[in-house]
Amino acid sequence: MIVRFIALAVALSRGNKKRMSSNPLFSEPSKAALSKSEQTRSLILAAAARLFREQGYTASTLRKIATKAGIEAGSIYYHFNSKDEILDEVLDLGLRQIFEAVKKTRGDCEARGEGFREIFAAMVQTHLTYLLQASDFTSSNIRNFSMLPGEMRERHRPLRRAYADEWDDAFAKALAEGSIRSDIRVVPLRQFVIGALNWTVEWFDASRYSIAVFSRKAAELILDGMLTEPGKPVAEKIISEAVHVELPVTEGSKAAHTRSYILSSAAKVMRNRGFSASTVRHIADAAGMEAGSIYYHFSSKDEILDEVLDRGLRDLFEGVSRVLEDDKQFPNHRSRIAAAIRAHMMFLFARSEFSSANIRIYGQLPEKVRARHRPIRYEYSKAWDKSLSEAREAGEIRPDIEIAPLRQVMLGALNWTVEWFDPQKGGEEDFYTLEEMIAMLQTLLLDGIVRHATMNSSGT
Repeated sequence: MIVRFIALAVALSRGNKKRMSSNPLFSEPSKAALSKSEQTRSLILAAAARLFREQGYTASTLRKIATKAGIEAGSIYYHFNSKDEILDEVLDLGLRQIFEAVKKTRGDCEARGEGFREIFAAMVQTHLTYLLQASDFTSSNIRNFSMLPGEMRERHRPLRRAYADEWDDAFAKALAEGSIRSDIRVVPLRQFVIGALNWTVEWFDASRYSIAVFSRKAAELILDGMLTEPGKPVAEKIISEAVHVELPVTEGSKAAHTRSYILSSAAKVMRNRGFSASTVRHIADAAGMEAGSIYYHFSSKDEILDEVLDRGLRDLFEGVSRVLEDDKQFPNHRSRIAAAIRAHMMFLFARSEFSSANIRIYGQLPEKVRARHRPIRYEYSKAWDKSLSEAREAGEIRPDIEIAPLRQVMLGALNWTVEWFDPQKGGEEDFYTLEEMIAMLQTLLLDGIVRHATMNSSGT
């Protein structure tokens, strides 16, 4: 069934896209419709999608794809001219599946006369189902797209734009009806929501959570926010001024300064290209030195990677933890959580290229590399969980919210901003400055996207 399902979808993505309007991805094709060649092609694509999802495009060789598909490496060329051609089909199919499914879900809800809350919850569940369970193609698209060459990304932008438009249209309609808050722009709102959902590919464990239950809880969190008392200001001047964390200053010899500069250059290269596509030569070029000179300071690219990852998360952990523990400057949980959100974003965009590099590349690293850095990630999670649990015990966070999923959705919304937010565009139409983006994230995470629209004049 899986092979026939994929084969039909592949055929549709290669030229019969008009039939998508009747949503044939949800129907079973006839056996006679699929040749042996189509089935083999589908196996190759399924194997590639799984590898692209787990290891990233660069690390997934044709030999690995053939092995996973159970065929000889040379046989791939009977069906595809190159790995790029395979990737193109995987990306197209992955996004086409989720686009058509979410579009159908929304249409069915509207046909039944359901309101925005029900429509939104259904769209969230469909998105997460395809991302986490139904399709390696969709999660492969999400995990690889931003690090692909510009020319390859451009070929897939029209379909991504169409999917974004589906969400934008739903939000614009809800805004016109007064179903969501009026103090937010549609495009950043959509990016916030999709980001929170997409980050789940980095952590969601289907053995611990039901997708249906988690989807409902995630939708409720996004709709209503985490706090029990909505409406109070969260971007007070004290929050902006207080969260100014100094990063470590490199001291010592010229060699120490050179080593630090290499690490900084490597972080920027890895953040933009991904780890597998970043060579020692790329790092040397960014640092303005000969490639061979790197080896006077580091034994390998893996050693550089370890230091970049460690410093990136350690900067973030120490800076944000300092805020979460500061009950004197931030005496109430609302201001403390808001300040910590700001600190997290400042490290991603203004304070540390190491932190943003860590966030972007961690999910595509080999398990043995991730395992070495898991303890510090766990400590960072514990710092948030402690603060959020204390807020819930104090009655400031809704009692129906589970802390671990709350923290994951919240950090997902923050972390995914590295994939789409450009503070340099602040001031342009539909774009925010960094401070405006932080204020939006604080408001939406704490108060949700609908509360402001339903509050009465007394603020309740």
